[in-house]
Amino acid sequence: MKIGVNVPNFGPGTDPAALLAWARTVESLGFDLLMLSDHVAITPDVARRYPAPFYEPFTTLAWLAAHTTRVHLGTTVLVASYRHPLLTARMAANLDALSGHRLVLGVGVGWAQQEFAALGVPFEHRGRLTDDHLRRLRAAWEDTAGYGTARRIPLWVGGNSDAGLRRAVHLGDAWHPLRPTLPWLREAATRLRAYADEHALPVPAFAPRIALKLTPAPVAGPQRLAGEGTIEQITADLAQLRLLGAAHVILDPYHGAPEETRRPQDARQALAAVAEHLAPLRTEQPR
Repeated sequence: MKIGVNVPNFGPGTDPAALLAWARTVESLGFDLLMLSDHVAITPDVARRYPAPFYEPFTTLAWLAAHTTRVHLGTTVLVASYRHPLLTARMAANLDALSGHRLVLGVGVGWAQQEFAALGVPFEHRGRLTDDHLRRLRAAWEDTAGYGTARRIPLWVGGNSDAGLRRAVHLGDAWHPLRPTLPWLREAATRLRAYADEHALPVPAFAPRIALKLTPAPVAGPQRLAGEGTIEQITADLAQLRLLGAAHVILDPYHGAPEETRRPQDARQALAAVAEHLAPLRTEQPR
């Protein structure tokens, strides 16, 4: 199981120096993947959680590719309908080539109604537009001469809804649910397999993004997010996800308060604690 980090690419504490420090931290601690989120128009609904400055993911990942050597780079998640699919195909193929084939493209439908309106994209059609985008993206990449794709770029489909699950089965390489509880994930993983079997399709890989919130005392209750609690709880969650078949797990150290971006040391300390416990999770055979 490979473990990555969702790095804040927004907020009052974020600038090029902070992004570079994040990339060096993620790579030096031995994590496998560095991922960024996506917004284009920082409308009021977006700004409440993800305020400016917001560094566009393709541009930022291309810059970080030049400052890293090993860690893979990705999006969690690119909002598909904000860009023409041929533009996404071109930018992703170029970024994959420039980074030495280290790109993972996570894609989702989006949620910010005001941002959709600002971009002139019909919010109520975002599901259909996303499906069309993914099909056209794959078709464009088949033109290897035109788009320069030397390999199949991994395509993760985000979303916790049944529609997202079905979209992952039909159009993705992996299903990428976001910040769930462990009981919900167990049940959803069963639904994912059942839906794939029903349609005689391969079961996509399982690549959840979970919280990373390290606490001094255990967190109890049915609403505890995976990745929330003591280091023992967090590592137990990761072990459980490995048993569920997760090929990747992305740790998300941002919890929704923009001022957190001024205190990156808190999140980096949590990542360092997790990094100390990674070796068994990568080498032990699941039972």
